[in-house]
Amino acid sequence: MQAKAFVTHGPHQSALPSNAGATIRLRDGRQLGYAEWGDRAGWPVFYFHGMPGSRLERCPDLSLLDRLGIRLVTVDRPGYGLSTFLPGRRFLDWPADVAQLADALGVQRFTAVGVSGGGPHAAACAYLLPDRLRDVVIVSSPCPVSSWGSTAGMGLLQRLALVLARLSPVLLRPLIWLVSNPARDPMAFTMAGYDRLAPADRRVLARPEVRTMFVEDFRESARQGVRGYAHDISLLARPWGFRPEDIAVPASLWHGVDDTIVPVTMGGRLAEAIPRCRAHFLPDAGHFLALDHLEDILQAEDLA
Repeated sequence: MQAKAFVTHGPHQSALPSNAGATIRLRDGRQLGYAEWGDRAGWPVFYFHGMPGSRLERCPDLSLLDRLGIRLVTVDRPGYGLSTFLPGRRFLDWPADVAQLADALGVQRFTAVGVSGGGPHAAACAYLLPDRLRDVVIVSSPCPVSSWGSTAGMGLLQRLALVLARLSPVLLRPLIWLVSNPARDPMAFTMAGYDRLAPADRRVLARPEVRTMFVEDFRESARQGVRGYAHDISLLARPWGFRPEDIAVPASLWHGVDDTIVPVTMGGRLAEAIPRCRAHFLPDAGHFLALDHLEDILQAEDLA
């Protein structure tokens, strides 16, 4: 498979490097979008974005990656950015896409990092690709939703979205298009619910480079509309298709104690389920933990 470069800049986007819009053609004919950041000779870390999100979700300080010797590969999930939508996609379909991308990049072994809605996707890779992953890092991730009680601590609208996704998924996409569409105003989407965020998250969003990154990321996430976003929610509302208890690769979990988007209780449930999971629950940290403590995560996990 031949990787090719393709990148566009909207009128409000910052200039992005030419490798921010590469694609490969998968065996089934779909396109998979990705970007590479940092040290091309460094340790490969495949980063799975939040929900919604795209390959443009990245470390705002790229010098950190060069300093630590990290080759960061960010990937659009199907329906986001440059990646073709896949009807009926399951969490367990994702590892095959990732393995094909790794093959195309000449990468045999790597680390998978999943943030927020990317957490279950990283866990799926740990479950199905134990020979390819050196380790998996799960940050600010939800756990499997088995009951209304397992979402305790989430906002009411988030909980209702999960219920709607489970009971009537056909209504979810038009509802998101109407009330939570990143394309309509990416800056407003970035700052939505600001007053309800943890103080640590408000400090992260106060950084201009973070806001710029999220605006680029959210705008790109809706390049094809909101199908990818709606499908991600529907996946979170259903059984994952595998048991976190069956993950065999070395795993670590990071979660902010003050997270108001994915409550720390969900991180606790997931940490208890994954065998020998190294759990880090950070006080005075919120949902955007990965942006505020990425260097700590990379060094603690000896990824550099």
